[in-house]
Amino acid sequence: MTREPDHLFVETNGLRMHVVTEGDGPLVLFCHGFPGLWYSWRHQLSEIASAGYRAVAVDMRGYGQTDRPVTATDYGNRTIVADLVGVLDALGEERATFVGHDFGAQAAWAAALHAPDRVTGVVSLAVPYGVGFSGSKKNDAEPGAKRRYPAGRGPKPSETYATIAENHFIHLHYFQKVGPAEAELGSNPRTFLKRIYWALSARGSLLDFRNFPAEGTGYLDVLAEPSEPMPWPWLSEQDLDYLVTEYMRTGPETAFIGGLNSYRAMDVNWEHDPDYGRAKISAPALFVCGEKDPVLQIISPKTLETMPARVSDLRGIELVPDAGHFVQQEQPAAVNEALLKFLSQLG
Repeated sequence: MTREPDHLFVETNGLRMHVVTEGDGPLVLFCHGFPGLWYSWRHQLSEIASAGYRAVAVDMRGYGQTDRPVTATDYGNRTIVADLVGVLDALGEERATFVGHDFGAQAAWAAALHAPDRVTGVVSLAVPYGVGFSGSKKNDAEPGAKRRYPAGRGPKPSETYATIAENHFIHLHYFQKVGPAEAELGSNPRTFLKRIYWALSARGSLLDFRNFPAEGTGYLDVLAEPSEPMPWPWLSEQDLDYLVTEYMRTGPETAFIGGLNSYRAMDVNWEHDPDYGRAKISAPALFVCGEKDPVLQIISPKTLETMPARVSDLRGIELVPDAGHFVQQEQPAAVNEALLKFLSQLG
């Protein structure tokens, strides 16, 4: 009989955080991205716990049953790392292997950078350490690249997004202005979640946004209705019901505030965390990504080629067939196998 995980709340870094935990042993901390929740790791928790680990997934700051600050400056890397270190403290744990997806992967890398003594290892899903955009003249994260900007940081992320938006719609630019995205997505949560989960999957077409102008375009305008009815092999109507309910707990105005503010906090990180993506990380690390993840087309091809120069103990780059952005949900068996192999190497 499968044991249900325990749900609890901890106080950390000035907020109340929802924590889901299962098993005993060395701690493995799972950090989701947007639009995810602790639930993004539902296929990992029991498997990792059964292998002799304490598997813990959280609702990140701004999501689900965790508190939702409304100011973007409250979502910078250093703040998120303090949240996660506080979770370790509340659970009585000194160290953890950080497993992150999307913005959760950014948090995992940032933890290895800013709290290395608390990090046993890093498993990043979908987000490499140090990202350059495809088509840009230089990848600012490349070691030795000549830089034209103060402190070697390149332009502010919002400036880069605005430049891209001169040619076509891009959500990173659309999300920068407070208000429009909150209103659009909060008024249509089920439509948004269904369309974005499909668009980012192996069968979807997120990059169709390039066919739309930025001016006068909303995110739902560029996200096509799924070409296959639910349930999909990896997401059911019940799964979608849970996501909608959890996001809408605090009402439409703050339904998606965690994800939106993470995009807006890119400028905060540019200013207050210039080492992120550039300073070397020494923790053992693994990068896992779906072969059909649109992230691989958005970033510069050199991002993966040069990552070993920034991650000195990178133990693998694994591209999972028949998976898009939500690789841990679309192909859980492959992700669990890679994760368990990596964990077994840590001793």
